[in-house]
Amino acid sequence: MKKRVAIIGAGPAGLMAAEVLSQSDYEVHVYEQKPSAARKFLMAGKTGLNISHAEPVAQFIGRYDQAEWLEPWVRQWDAVWIQSWMKDLGIESYIGSSGRVFPIEMKAAPLLRAWLKRLQEQGVQFHYRHQCLDLNAAALTVKDLLSEQVTVQHFDAIVLACGAVSWSKLGSDGAWQQWLAKDEIEAFQASNAGVEHQWSTFMQPVFGQPLKRVEAWVGDQAKTMGDIVISHYGLESGLIYKQGRALREQVKNGQTMQLYLDLLPDQSIAQLAQKLQPSKKQSLSNVWRKAGLDTAKASLVRELVAKALWNDPLALAQKVKHLLIPFSGFRPIEEAISCAGGIKREVLTEQLQLRSNPRVFCCGEMLDWDAPTGGYLLTACFATGRAAAEGVQNYLSAQE
Repeated sequence: MKKRVAIIGAGPAGLMAAEVLSQSDYEVHVYEQKPSAARKFLMAGKTGLNISHAEPVAQFIGRYDQAEWLEPWVRQWDAVWIQSWMKDLGIESYIGSSGRVFPIEMKAAPLLRAWLKRLQEQGVQFHYRHQCLDLNAAALTVKDLLSEQVTVQHFDAIVLACGAVSWSKLGSDGAWQQWLAKDEIEAFQASNAGVEHQWSTFMQPVFGQPLKRVEAWVGDQAKTMGDIVISHYGLESGLIYKQGRALREQVKNGQTMQLYLDLLPDQSIAQLAQKLQPSKKQSLSNVWRKAGLDTAKASLVRELVAKALWNDPLALAQKVKHLLIPFSGFRPIEEAISCAGGIKREVLTEQLQLRSNPRVFCCGEMLDWDAPTGGYLLTACFATGRAAAEGVQNYLSAQE
């Protein structure tokens, strides 16, 4: 009798686990509650699928909050490996100017089609519109969402690849949390999400506009440079996401969530103060514009800096270079690109096997790790999917 393995979730981690397991002589079943596979992956790929990043591996690994835990897997299945894997599927890739790795066609769909076709040819059985209601030892309670029929299926091993709780309408609704003990899970928090600040109506004309080439930092942390978009709810952009970990720490420590911006990082305070000298011949708006404060930046200064300082060049220059913005929180977790939190490292073995239930292995965004956008999330999903599947192989061969 062939050993039976179930994978719950047909996202990148689950599909990668299926790929590894299909190389062994197992009956592999993938359950997905949505009508098709990898919906978040496809969504992420609409604007160009940033699948990994070509920076040196040591630097790459440092982007993760749980770098030491993920390192062996990310080293083994790094950007170079991913590009060669794509090539095997007939998908050429290229490295963009920022080091990000993309398929040449940019889109996720051709890659996903080729991948699913290969998995089906290797005998992987897909069960779409099938929702897993319960997990008990190695028994899965599964509901067919079309016929509404509920069955209990028994497996030799089960891989959980159910995602976290962001973008829940694409499948990752976090319902799996009830199958584990509360103390096995670090509470989920929004990551790679916008931050909220209540603007006055004065800011409405600049909603959607970018603050170009600014530096952002939290407390005494390192500064990062980039663009930030002013939105109706606050601020949003990759630069904000990079500060997310430090902002979450503030909340955790009971501090106010706040960020500093340097709106004109290429100028010193002295240079800027010189340019901000009031002039009888020019309006304040004109003086600010010539000093480098475009409409979006000038609006932010008017919003956040006391009016009494507007005609004090030195005090104003100090504020522009060190602008403090308090936030009321992150955008709702459903809108976040990813989540921090998940199944804790200490409740899993080094094979990603659940200590409380040795037939169950976990991978992908369900695990308690986090990373910025830029290909890091997908790389770790692929790598942990493969690692969990190898854990299953080791476990099942030891049972023989």
